[in-house]
Amino acid sequence: MGLKGCCSCVKYLMVLINILFWLIGLSVVITSVWMLTDPTFMLSMTQSYNHYHIALYVFLGIGILITLGAFFGCWGVCRESQCLLVSFFCVILIVMVAQIAAGAWAFHNRDKLDDIVRAAVKSSVQEEYGQSTMSSRTVTFDTLQKNLKCCGADGPGDWATSRFNNVDRTNIVEIAVSSMNVFYNIPESCCKEDLKDNECELSRRLKFGGPLNTAIYQQGCVDKMIEIIYENWVSIFAITIAVILLELVSLTFALSLCCAVRNQHYKA
Repeated sequence: MGLKGCCSCVKYLMVLINILFWLIGLSVVITSVWMLTDPTFMLSMTQSYNHYHIALYVFLGIGILITLGAFFGCWGVCRESQCLLVSFFCVILIVMVAQIAAGAWAFHNRDKLDDIVRAAVKSSVQEEYGQSTMSSRTVTFDTLQKNLKCCGADGPGDWATSRFNNVDRTNIVEIAVSSMNVFYNIPESCCKEDLKDNECELSRRLKFGGPLNTAIYQQGCVDKMIEIIYENWVSIFAITIAVILLELVSLTFALSLCCAVRNQHYKA
């Protein structure tokens, strides 16, 4: 015998919630696979490849868990199965705890994360850009600069001591001395859009310590990324809270249906 009354309404709501979870989980899985297989994805610039891949595999695992939980939830509601509903409850609870723990860790270590990201992006600028063995990083950073309309990690001056300008970075003291009163080049992706012919080429050559050309982007990419996050933090926070509340509602519904199914079996 099927569930009736309020439990019947809860069943339909659970189906809708689990369809939404399935879409979210599938989106997370597809995005994770895309980021893992696309070497030019912009977020890869913010950390070392090992940390980047570990974070993506965790992200992929969460997506798979959400998708699996949605399957347990839908099937458990349709079959009125206590086992499947309990499985759904456990999976979503694990995901929710992981989300809260990750958010708390990120908030507690926000200052360290800023330093880590800044150091990693600066390393990409000074050590990896333009190197034949790091072609994917070069393409990625060009994409980053064009899309965010920025130049370098902290600004265009980062390119003065970069391997892109054939600077030997084995001796930091010599770099500081040799960089005075010399010219250096910056990538074409630092140029602003819609420039006239040859204007970008002429603007790319700068003097160390001299004024910056207005035809190139002045802001560093790290500051630009942080600025974008701060501008959208309300939306990010609202979405996160909405997802956690949805998970709490689904957990409550799952327990209610599980108790209703058990009581119905006892009556039978």
